[in-house]
Parts: sequence; structure tokens; C-alpha cells
Amino acid sequence: DVLIVGGGINGAVSAAALAARGVNVAVVDRGDWASTTSQESSNLVWGGFKYLENYELKLVWDLCTSRNELLDAYPNRIVEIDFLATLDTTAPFPVGLAALGALGYWGIGRFATKAPRVYRPADIAKREPIVKTDTAKGGIRYADAYLPDNDARFVWDFVRSAIDHGATAANYCELVGAERRGKHWVVRLRDTSAVADGGAPGPIFEMTARTIVNAAGPYVDGLNERWELETDHRIVFSKGIHLVVPRLTDTPGGQDRVLAFFDDTGRLFYVIPMAHRSVIGTTDTRTTDPDEGVTAEDRRFLLEQINARLHLDQPLTEDDIIGERCGVRPLVVKNDGDDRRDTDWTSLSRKHEIEVDRGKAVVTLFGGKLTDCLNVGAEVVEAVEALGVTIGEETPGWYGEPSDDEHERFARRAKTAGLDRAPSIERDATMADVLWRRHGTAAFDVVDAIEADPLLGVEVLAESDLLRAELDVMAQREMIVRLDDLLRRRTKLALVTPASSLATDPGMTEVHQRLALSPASPVAP
Repeated sequence: DVLIVGGGINGAVSAAALAARGVNVAVVDRGDWASTTSQESSNLVWGGFKYLENYELKLVWDLCTSRNELLDAYPNRIVEIDFLATLDTTAPFPVGLAALGALGYWGIGRFATKAPRVYRPADIAKREPIVKTDTAKGGIRYADAYLPDNDARFVWDFVRSAIDHGATAANYCELVGAERRGKHWVVRLRDTSAVADGGAPGPIFEMTARTIVNAAGPYVDGLNERWELETDHRIVFSKGIHLVVPRLTDTPGGQDRVLAFFDDTGRLFYVIPMAHRSVIGTTDTRTTDPDEGVTAEDRRFLLEQINARLHLDQPLTEDDIIGERCGVRPLVVKNDGDDRRDTDWTSLSRKHEIEVDRGKAVVTLFGGKLTDCLNVGAEVVEAVEALGVTIGEETPGWYGEPSDDEHERFARRAKTAGLDRAPSIERDATMADVLWRRHGTAAFDVVDAIEADPLLGVEVLAESDLLRAELDVMAQREMIVRLDDLLRRRTKLALVTPASSLATDPGMTEVHQRLALSPASPVAP
């Protein structure tokens, strides 16, 4: 019935939502799942506080609604976290106005999070001694949510849900052509799984579909042009980068929080916890290249900004960078010929638009963000139904974590298996917590394997929270084709561990063997 092109958050949630309603659906991506924009976010599940500045109240309401629903559905994978925003001379508005905005944001979010507070500079220094307050006018504390694991892992959960509800899913499957014939699309696809490791592309094969969902993220316009579709919207690109560095904060009391600042241009950037590391970002710069990477200027700018705002024993340099993220966000604008040269770049929000071409039976997804994923899924179901595809009753439980009873049963078994210990790269979490967040009910399979062979309960890599038993489960369930799929997307190891350490780890041979990977599959920088 439906072919979805693109396996980022939009494509993944659309596949899961449709499959849960009995639709015959396939989803493909020319790379791995979430391998472009959806693996480069700030890992935040938030209601869009900054969008209040431009009075986008409906967008904030919708995002807060989705954030609250995700917090309820994923009590372990998505957790509430404090934001401490310091307003100094670079902040574009006074503390009083920021406090009023925080109060309004809390109300728009239906008071679902911790209440906001206003801080004097002395209060900030007491709660976060690392923050420089000599030019601070004050600050605010408010609450939102984030993913302790990575964004790409969250996307994979929706792909897995789609498969579990009958969908066909293929990563490393490139769309090379599509033609509308009568009431169907005839689509040509090619397996590219061997190309990245120096192999030849696979043969081209054909499939048919009544409708296509274009969820190609930054590449939606290119596909629509190939299919000669005229749309009311199009995409422009904003590049955002993050730098992963050693842990910068050790908050009194041990509670994780996000530090927020305004850079010298008046744009927000953050210090976000990620396991035993800190993530600095994001930037917001215009680009015309959806594949643009991190530049030397990008690194220099972020390092300068954070060094100016924190008390550090030594200023951060490029030598301190452990990992990098660079995402090109697809922002939605009207397709009216305006190239947005005179637009305030930071005023463009992460809203999404969905268009339906009834003549060619194509649904196009423009823009969007992780927080809004459930709304996107519901709207795609409506759009596909409008094209004549039969939609059945929704299967309960197609998203969200298993029940509390299942979690408690797992926790008891995990403790008996010795998994109530702390992993090497996590703070305030046990190995059992990590397994449950990562695998849900499939974590029982991990415990089964460890009970049969306790050696499988040992971390396979020195600087990791990845157990041998997990590799066997992931090999069966998670469509891992290349090493980077495991280290960058199914886990966050490539973000928090130096590439040199991963490449020389003796356990890497076992990783290749257990996942049946090509020995040539490298660790991506």
C-alpha cells in the first residue's frame, strides 16, 4: 500500500504508525536508519521554549503536548531534566522577561514539569560553580526532557516497532527510480550495503506501491523534482554542530542538568550531559549544502563561546574534542521563490508541513523534529487514508515502553544476574537500567544468555556499556550492517569514546565476529 522513502524520525514513526493500523507498508533508506539529520540532534525532547520569542504559541503548545505524551510513554528512555539558563550581556532580553516566558512555558506545558525559578548571579554560582557570573544579570531554571541514550537509537525503536507490526524495512537500500503507472508506482531499488566498504552495489529490483511517502528529510525537494511534483513548501538548510568533550560539570548533589547560554550573536547554545561526557552546541548557521560537515571555524566558535562562560582549569582546545555531530536541519518555507536572504535566520522554527499530491498519490513531509514525532505519525496516517488506503484500528502499544510490571520483573532477574552494577560510562544508572532503556522486553533475551553463560555479561569493549550478550541479540534484531551502525546509532559509543581507543580495542575483533561484519568495516571519525 505505502512505500516510505527515508528512515529518519519522520519515516520511522510513519512506518510504525501505519503498520500498527494494518497497512501494508515498506520503508527504505539509502544509508542506515537515522544516519543523517536524525542522528545529529541535541538529544532534547522539548517544547520549544525559544519559539515563544516569535509568538509561535500553537507550535509550542503542540510540542509541549507531544513532549508530555512521550514522557508518559517512555519513563526510562526519556527523562525530565533541569535547564539552567544564564543571562549575561549577550542575552537578547532581560531576566524579568525571560522569567515571564518560563512561567508561560510551564503553563503551556500544562504544568507537567518542575516549576521554573528565577536566580540571581549568586544563586547561579552556588548551584553551578563552574559558570562565570561576573557579567551575568541573573538566570532562570526551567524543565524539559532529554534522551539519556542517543536520538538514533530512539528512531530505531520505531523501525523495530514497524517490523514487529508487519512492515518491511530495508536499510542500505537506495531508490534509483520511480514511475507512476496507472494506479501504482513502480519503484526501482538497489542494495548498497557493500558499497561503503569498497564493494559493488547489488542488482536493481522492482516493487510496486499505491502511494509513496517522501520522508527524505533534507532531500525531499530533490525527490519531488525528480517526480515532477509541485508543492506549496520547500526546504532551506540550517547547520547545527555539537562537540563532545570530557565532562565539564559535576553538579552539587549529583543531579544532571543542561546549562544554557546566549552566544555572542544572541543565539542559544547548551552544555548537555551525555553519560560521562558533555556535549556543547548547537550552532545555527545557514548553508546550501545538506552534506556539509564541521569546519575549523565551527569548532573555533563553539570553543571560544564556552571558554568565555565557564571557569575551567585549562581552556578547551580541539585536542579535547572526543566526538562531533553535524546536522543540517531542513526548515520549512513557502515555495514562492523567496530565497530567505533577508529573513532573520534564527526565526525559522522546526515546524513541519505535510502535503498530499492526490494525482500522483504522494505524501511529502517537510521539516519536523524528534519531539513532534507522534503528531507526524498521526498526520501521515490521515494523509494516506485520504489517498484511499484502508486504515484499520490502531494496535495498542505500538510506541512506548513495556508495562511497569514487565520492568519490575526484568529488574529482579537482572539483579540476580549481577546486572545491578554501574557500567563504566554511565552516571547514576545501573547496567540493568541501560539494558532496559536500550532493548525493552528484548533485554530478557540478554539476561537469558548471561544466565546460561556468565561470561556473556562482561563488557566487550573496555570503555563501553556494551555486553557480549547484547551483541548476539542485536545481530538478530537490529539490522546492523556496518560497524558505525552499532557504535554511532544503536549505541552512543562513537560519540563518547575516542575513535583511536575504539579502533585499537582488542574486543573489536569479537564485535566483528558476533555481528558478522566485514573486517574492513571501519570506525567512522
